Amino acid sequence: MYNYIQGTIKGIDPQGITLDNQGIGYHIVPPNPYAFTLNQDALVHTYHYVREDQAILYGFHSLEQKALFERLISVKGIGPKSALAVLASAEVNDIIRAIETGDAKYLNRFPGIGPKASQQIVLDLKGKVTSSGVSLKTSPKLEEVEDALKSLGYKAKEIAALTDSLDPTLDTATLVRQALQRKAK
Repeated sequence: MYNYIQGTIKGIDPQGITLDNQGIGYHIVPPNPYAFTLNQDALVHTYHYVREDQAILYGFHSLEQKALFERLISVKGIGPKSALAVLASAEVNDIIRAIETGDAKYLNRFPGIGPKASQQIVLDLKGKVTSSGVSLKTSPKLEEVEDALKSLGYKAKEIAALTDSLDPTLDTATLVRQALQRKAK
């Protein structure tokens, strides 16, 4: 419903922030409310979470953080509170690296994430997120390239290295060729 909201931070408390946008104060729940500065302009990427008894706006500093949140809540047994706890406790790049390398022990250290949950995160998300910079693969073309490389027998780590910093504006065939040329070097 809301992709982002730009405005001025008018309130900060442990439960979230209040973002004023043209006289409307939006209560937004970020991973760490204290990462924002009072009375400063901010662009907050939002995720509108709706259930029958609640509607909550979750907010993030970056699109990568938002995308990882969306991926985390898609995992069975991981709700928004657990996903926020993970994002509040570590950098996006470190979380992605742990998922891609299968480091369930690293994920285990976050509040609300036990051994089963950390294994489920790795199982569900490995190969679906990459640590190319700190970006998540959201481009359909890049996903097609990954699928093509998987069908050729490449492993998730190799695929992440080969598709790192490819230009998603190019056509899929060109992207696959570029990735394979990187392997040949």
